[in-house]
Amino acid sequence: MKAVVLVSGGMDSCVTLAEAVHRGLEPALMHVRYGQRTQSRERRAFDAVADHFKVPLPHRLVVDISHLAAMGGSSLTDAQEEVEDGHLDAPGVPRTYVPFRNGNLLAMAGSWAEVLGAQSIWLGVVEEDGSGYPDCRGEFIRAMEMALRLGTAALDTLEIQTPLIRLDKAGIVRRGQELGAPFHLTWSCYRGEDRACGTCDSCLLRLRGFQRAGMVDPIPYR
Repeated sequence: MKAVVLVSGGMDSCVTLAEAVHRGLEPALMHVRYGQRTQSRERRAFDAVADHFKVPLPHRLVVDISHLAAMGGSSLTDAQEEVEDGHLDAPGVPRTYVPFRNGNLLAMAGSWAEVLGAQSIWLGVVEEDGSGYPDCRGEFIRAMEMALRLGTAALDTLEIQTPLIRLDKAGIVRRGQELGAPFHLTWSCYRGEDRACGTCDSCLLRLRGFQRAGMVDPIPYR
């Protein structure tokens, strides 16, 4: 059975891919460039993860939606705005949120899934220990699943699989270790491309996850 797996190059999408492979699916990997600051580094991570899982080149698709950067509204895509230091317990949605990014990703994945005849789309969203992004909520995912079923010609039984959505980062680290996910190949930092900054929201979540799981994060930090 074929599955479209959205792979950013980060740890969550890497573990999601490992889960799909563990369940015996044939993955087709989609990577998206949307004008993010670290998109070159994320692309290298995507390629390394895809090579690790021996995904053939015809089953790798890199899509450019840099119009999201042109629209603005996020510190990840606006060069005039600094990426803020992370505050994991702060209320509200942080400026690193890219408006409706996951909606865009799922729509494109749905198009490719229809072409490939895939039965599912896999996305590494995390609701419990995320950054408060509205497009990581379970109710949003279910609504997008229904929209894709209604708006395509051949996907009336399509499923969007989000195996990590109820886990915290420590749980993701533990599950990734069980599955042999190559954490050393992944990249999560919103700022750096050589060494991770260690202070942005994504770095703090990642570091806390490894610490609580009793493991050492294998990527380099400043």
